[in-house]
Amino acid sequence: MPSKVMDFKAVFVLTLLLILLAIVVSINAGYIKIPLTEVLATFVGKGSPDHQLTLFQFRLPRIVMAILVGMGISLSGAILQGVSQNPLADPGILGINAGAGFAVVVYMFFFQGSALINGWASIYVLPLTALTGAFLAAFLVYTLAKKRGQITPIRLLLMGIGLTAAFNAGLIILQLKMEPSNFTRALTWLSGSIWGANWSYVWALLPWLVVLIPLALYRSRVLDILQLGEAAAMGVGVQVARERKLLLFMAVALAGVCVAVGGGLSFLGLIAPHITRRLVGPKHSKCLPLTAAIGAFILLAADTLGRVIMAPSEMPVGIIVSILGVPYFIYLLIKSV
Repeated sequence: MPSKVMDFKAVFVLTLLLILLAIVVSINAGYIKIPLTEVLATFVGKGSPDHQLTLFQFRLPRIVMAILVGMGISLSGAILQGVSQNPLADPGILGINAGAGFAVVVYMFFFQGSALINGWASIYVLPLTALTGAFLAAFLVYTLAKKRGQITPIRLLLMGIGLTAAFNAGLIILQLKMEPSNFTRALTWLSGSIWGANWSYVWALLPWLVVLIPLALYRSRVLDILQLGEAAAMGVGVQVARERKLLLFMAVALAGVCVAVGGGLSFLGLIAPHITRRLVGPKHSKCLPLTAAIGAFILLAADTLGRVIMAPSEMPVGIIVSILGVPYFIYLLIKSV
């Protein structure tokens, strides 16, 4: 951790400006190019029907979804790293994303072809299904990683990797038995893609984040106290076991609902908190809101890049994020071992 950190307000405002710039670029990224003047005219109701359809039904929902999912996944990673005091903790690496994904694909497998998978009900059932899988994965990882009442960072990491491999094996078996159309849909979704985002998915995700994100920011002081150690935290009146369970619940819930609509997005919850701590230090009252903003920018920028780099085809945003995150993960692993 560098001894000198940057001013929080300046970095936060700069990140918001970068998000705004990414929104402007993302609006005009894709096969159909819309001049900025036409974009402004469309926003005030004077654009053509084609431009209104492109902006309001395709690009804006995707932009909003990328921002929301980026915020949720990044905050989940920051909370997991704070609670476990493990710099390698990430919902993707620890198997939480894989558990949520496995539950969603199981749901798709058993209800393929029915209204529960193709109708509006699936939009609201998928987050609950993903939550079930995420909590199951988190329970298994922390239970198996515990040895003599202690959990070491490396043991937690290895259990997460092993559990992810087990879930992925189950996913392959299920996918081979799915109909071709559902197989393609599941494969694209698991790669981490928000290409099918619409306002229904936004409204399904938004209530969860409206509750969980402010709650996580409110508990930032508890995360700071937990960094002092269990004895010191108990000495100032913090109920350590209860607070850890509550924070883990929030982290797993954030990851689960975001995976339900955004697919498998590994390493985003790893790199965003690390970038934040290098910029403004480890204090969670500053770290958490900036982590959410940086995560939103990274995912939005990655989604825009995925639409441009292979136009008119698209590269799943999860692959772009993994390309950025894998080298940094290896670097952290070398430092930690």
